[in-house]
Amino acid sequence: MKTKTGGFGRRSFAGALALVAAAALAMLLGAGATMAQDPAEPPGGAPTPQMLPRPSGKIDRASVDENSLRETIDELVACGTRDSFSSWTDPKRGIGCGRDRVVARFEEIAKESGGRMQVVVDKFETQLPRTGEKLHLENVYAILPGSDPALQKTVFMTSGHFDSRPSDTNDANADAPGADDDGSGAAVSIESARLLAKGTYRATLLFAAVSGEEQGLLGAQEMLKYLQTHDYTIGGFLNNDIVGADSAPGGPHRVRLFSGGGPDGVDSPSRELACATEEIDGRDNVRMIFREDRLGRGGDHMPFVAAGLPATRFTEPQEDYDHQHQTPRTENGVEYGDFAKFLDYKFMGNVAWDNAEPLRELAIAPAPPSEVTVTHVPQSAMGYAWMRWSAPDDPERAGFEILWRETTEPRWSVYEFVPSGKEATLDGVSPDNHLFAIRTVGKNGARSLAVPAIAPMRRPPTGTQSAPPGGK
Repeated sequence: MKTKTGGFGRRSFAGALALVAAAALAMLLGAGATMAQDPAEPPGGAPTPQMLPRPSGKIDRASVDENSLRETIDELVACGTRDSFSSWTDPKRGIGCGRDRVVARFEEIAKESGGRMQVVVDKFETQLPRTGEKLHLENVYAILPGSDPALQKTVFMTSGHFDSRPSDTNDANADAPGADDDGSGAAVSIESARLLAKGTYRATLLFAAVSGEEQGLLGAQEMLKYLQTHDYTIGGFLNNDIVGADSAPGGPHRVRLFSGGGPDGVDSPSRELACATEEIDGRDNVRMIFREDRLGRGGDHMPFVAAGLPATRFTEPQEDYDHQHQTPRTENGVEYGDFAKFLDYKFMGNVAWDNAEPLRELAIAPAPPSEVTVTHVPQSAMGYAWMRWSAPDDPERAGFEILWRETTEPRWSVYEFVPSGKEATLDGVSPDNHLFAIRTVGKNGARSLAVPAIAPMRRPPTGTQSAPPGGK
């Protein structure tokens, strides 16, 4: 059959497409040239705040002892298994062997603190969530009390779990070296304690190694109960789980930092902790992941998140499941097992620094503000945002940073520094278009976690809220 020559042939059809594309491009360029811009907020431009530099005394990465990390891992792996159902009394094999190694490491570090650090073995009885089977577990805490009476019941903490598991979670007899999952997290917690042991901090620092993670985050649940029972306020919790390897091509890579979000576009305490950690450590070191944990999975920070507390999770950039949750064996030429030889101690050292420096800075910062609100005051055509907050008196506080950002941006910018007072107006800035927060700044330059501003109660009780500036 012959092709008709009338209408669009191949060449004429291609030419028509080219004309249409050119016309569309011209329309886009023209639209871009005449597109209306958003009104400037504020109309005269945002102020340029006087910002205090970050606190001095930053931990030197070279001070991280990678050999110590290696020795800790080797000691834990030598226990053969640290399954939560294994022996607590055998000094050479089982989870009790792992506990002893952790306690010995922490006690040696406690000596370097001049006796200020306290090592606690928290023994408790629990039961499996699904079966109700009873289980004895123990956590190890190294606690460095804060020096400021007003802040010493606020605790900033890091942790890894020292229990391990083979392919069958509850097999107490199979080998489960657990070098990466989670000997690496326990080693990072211990090394963070060593890096910080000699310093003095306003708030309390806690370095933990917990058990029962593989059976349902049981040790973390107990740790939260322990802190609540002892009247601690959790200022921030950095959980380290599977932080020992960087095996993906193209390294070195950043460690992932997971944090869940909050309702209605307002950050959760966990998200604020993640953003503060990235700001302190730098974007070259930390990759924020805006998710509570890896998809469909969880870790020891989750009981804290569920309680509305600031808690995040560090995890290596790309997990290798051949060396995680596997009974050691070789099948079809593939070696399975969580052995120390698959670890990267330079990467693990980076993660230790990524924990220690934020803990240091947060523990020397003033307490964060509370009751932070923002409301819209239609004083002019654009109006302005009126912010209010509460904060206890603190002679070491330099003032407050007002933070803002577009609702589509992940990170705060400093709008203005306020040396005193508990309210501020942002003339010509609509609270509809931005998110706002307040954080405190110490005279030493240390910043608290940011506290996002929310709308005040629609009908506050009589006498509890003053009128906005201008009487409106």
